[in-house]
Amino acid sequence: MKKPIIGITLDYEKPGEYSKFPWYAIRKNYLQSIEDVGGFPLPLLHSLENIEDISNIIDGLVITGGNFDINPSLYGDINNNSRDNKNLRTTFELALCKKCLAKNIPIFGICGGEQLINVALGGTLIQDIKSLNLKTLEHEQLSPRNQTSHKVYIEYNTILHKIIRKKFIDVNSAHHQAVDKLGEGVIVSSKAKDGIIESIEGVNYRWCIGVQWHPEFFITRADKLIFLDFLKNCTIK
Repeated sequence: MKKPIIGITLDYEKPGEYSKFPWYAIRKNYLQSIEDVGGFPLPLLHSLENIEDISNIIDGLVITGGNFDINPSLYGDINNNSRDNKNLRTTFELALCKKCLAKNIPIFGICGGEQLINVALGGTLIQDIKSLNLKTLEHEQLSPRNQTSHKVYIEYNTILHKIIRKKFIDVNSAHHQAVDKLGEGVIVSSKAKDGIIESIEGVNYRWCIGVQWHPEFFITRADKLIFLDFLKNCTIK
């Protein structure tokens, strides 16, 4: 049987450090995690001209995170308290996400990828968790990313619960934004103890899950279970 081809979005960097010219970047474990569960990872250049061709090739899509924020104008927020915006990347990811949703191609959003799914479906974001002036957890953990830092509490009767079969799991955390108003057909599948949304699901699609943590590190068994279920659904035609 042919391995499912999983498109993985890349980060975009300006000239400097690695190269004097613009360059793409991705952590190895994004790719390795897909290979480890039986898929073939395909990094995707930001080509708006080839959205249709890309969607014809891939069996599933992983929208990765990155050290940047989605431009708030894309979800109707006139205040800009966000950090660096990478508009070309975001424009590409939104277009590809919507195309894959229309074709019912499984989508897995990780960290910023979860936020992008919500925005693609008409939702909004909390631009900065600390600006809420509430007693929240430290969602930008100081410890290494390959360690857990807090728990998330999983909602019953969600796909995530069916996959993991636990009430809560330990996760890592590397974000300062979060899902706010839910997009159309989006439900919450887990929250942190402070109420911050930690994962979402698009109920109108075959497999559309976003998580706020980084399961590609495979810190816990639960992380790998999510990837395994994603790949299983990418093999169903």
